[in-house]
Amino acid sequence: MLKFARVTVNAAAKEPIWSYKVMENQTDSSTYLHYNHTDSCKDSRWTARECYEFMYDKRPWQKVHNFYLNLVNGRLPIHSLFGTERPSSKDTSVQFDAKSLEACEEVVELADGKNKNKKGRWARATYKIVLSYHGDSFDGWQKQPGLNAVQSVVERSIGSFIDEFKAQKLKDKSLPLEACVAVAGRTDKGVTALNQVCSFFTWRNDIKTQDVEDAINSASPGKLRVVSASKVSRDFHPNFSAKWRRYFYIFPIIDLENEGIGSGKNDENSNFKEQHSELKNGCLNVEEKDEYLVVDAETGVECRNKPRSFSVKRVNELLLQLQGKSLSYRMFARDTKASRSMGPPTECFIYHARATEARLPLIEEVCGNDNRGQKVMCVELIGNRFLRRMVRVLVATTIREAAAGADDEALLNLMEATCRRATAPPAPPDGLCLLDVGYEEFNPENTLIR
Repeated sequence: MLKFARVTVNAAAKEPIWSYKVMENQTDSSTYLHYNHTDSCKDSRWTARECYEFMYDKRPWQKVHNFYLNLVNGRLPIHSLFGTERPSSKDTSVQFDAKSLEACEEVVELADGKNKNKKGRWARATYKIVLSYHGDSFDGWQKQPGLNAVQSVVERSIGSFIDEFKAQKLKDKSLPLEACVAVAGRTDKGVTALNQVCSFFTWRNDIKTQDVEDAINSASPGKLRVVSASKVSRDFHPNFSAKWRRYFYIFPIIDLENEGIGSGKNDENSNFKEQHSELKNGCLNVEEKDEYLVVDAETGVECRNKPRSFSVKRVNELLLQLQGKSLSYRMFARDTKASRSMGPPTECFIYHARATEARLPLIEEVCGNDNRGQKVMCVELIGNRFLRRMVRVLVATTIREAAAGADDEALLNLMEATCRRATAPPAPPDGLCLLDVGYEEFNPENTLIR
């Protein structure tokens, strides 16, 4: 069971008053909200700060960056994480053979003749572009002043393909010659994409898809690459036409966690004294009867050592509880508008949710001088939609619950919480990748982790 508590701080006395409602007579006070977990593993659950440090401290994220960079540039396939036997050759979705798919769409469009010999607004041509870009090289997808966003680079690259009427309007307003691009999903800074889908339209009929590819590929070589470009129906929209999205998260495992990672044992706790001999995470360690207790520096509450490793198998078991269900993920979202905090706007259907162990492939560009590949945990999530930062919060929270030894319905119980502090802070964007976007019904056979 989960319990919500409210803390009111008196500005004059600077003393905390623990209560469930704000004092009526206080005129100058600030209210801070904390989420109290009351289940059996509450003392083993990491705080938000401890989650953050576990995710970031001494973790080899650079190896994940390098691996994603090889994927973006086509030097490695994504299934190299699991060996050459997976996926099967007939699994074209996982193989990301987007070229043939785009060719088929273009043939259908021409055969349909829907827009053939049309004039005015019906003569508008829509181009679908599948992009691959390295998250660490850009400041996210959405363009913002002074930032190197993917959207800005793409729109500048294809600015020469817009029609004369729009070009003249931009010139009259002293604006740069840029196209307007729609996208399947905006990625945050640091998030990689292997098959991001975007589109733009124009009234020009002399544009070749190869020209579009060449224009974008020359903008940021080695960081941004066009997988395919094709002319599609004017009804196509990369976001609203999509039926599912596939995200992939790679979490590097440090050496101290390797022994207990598969079994769920917390072997890293044996080094607790050496690792935490000083004040850290707001906790002070004391020795009592050969057992180490943790004393919170603020509350003075004692608790046993918290785990420093987790079981990948347990993470997979927790994620399985979400599969095949339409649930509200508002507790796992961040920075969403108030109108999207309740009801259908927060409901997502997860088709596939799995986690497994793997190793980054043994390639010099990826592993440097290491004599074996970096051990990682891979998480694959496929859903009809995802809220902002939902995947990163879900990965971090699942790791936290697996380490704490929570029961199978831990994630489902958190969805009934009343405060987003019940879930963990987002996992680093370095490990997240948008693998692809689907415009046909989801096929359970087309998955990486089974």
